[in-house]
Amino acid sequence: MEREMETSLENLVRVGTVTWTDPVKRVARVKFQDMDLPSAPLHVLANRPYIPDYETKPQRTEFEAGGSGDPAFASHKHDLLIKPWMPKVNAVVLCIYLPGFNTDGYILGEIGTQGELKQME
Repeated sequence: MEREMETSLENLVRVGTVTWTDPVKRVARVKFQDMDLPSAPLHVLANRPYIPDYETKPQRTEFEAGGSGDPAFASHKHDLLIKPWMPKVNAVVLCIYLPGFNTDGYILGEIGTQGELKQME
C-alpha cells in the first residue's frame, strides 16, 4: 500500500516534452521519458497574454501615421495579435495530474527546450 502511494505521488507532477499542440482548444500532448506513447491531451493553464510566434500569420503593429509626406513613409498598419502562451513542440514542460487513475492533467509552464536543457547539464 505504501509503495502504491509513492508511485501515485510520483506521477502527480511530471516533466515531459511536448509532441503536439492545439492552440484553439488550448491542449497539448506530452511524452514522458518512462512512457513510449504521448499523453492524452493535457489542458494548458491560462496565463498572461503574450505575443506568440507559434502561428504562421505574421505579427503586426498598430496603425502608424506617416510624417514626412514621402510615399515610403505613408500611413500604414501592422496587425498585432496578443494571445495566451502555448508551448511549442519539443518544449520541455512541467505537468501536474489530479490524483487517481486516468485523471485529467495540466501543463503548468515551460522549463525550456531539449537543446537548452542539454546546455545546462
